[in-house]
Amino acid sequence: MKKYECDRCGYIYDPQNGDPENGIAPGTAFEDLPQDWECPDCGAPKEEFSQLEEV
Repeated sequence: MKKYECDRCGYIYDPQNGDPENGIAPGTAFEDLPQDWECPDCGAPKEEFSQLEEV
């Protein structure tokens, strides 16, 4: 699964970790996050995230 980075603050959403503090279980793909999910660090909406290139 692909990782995504917040364009505002640099937070990395890693699907392996999810976002348990906000009710997102590990293994949840970015595409499957609720539409109203926001960056846990700065509150940016999903639209302000960019897919990271795989190395």
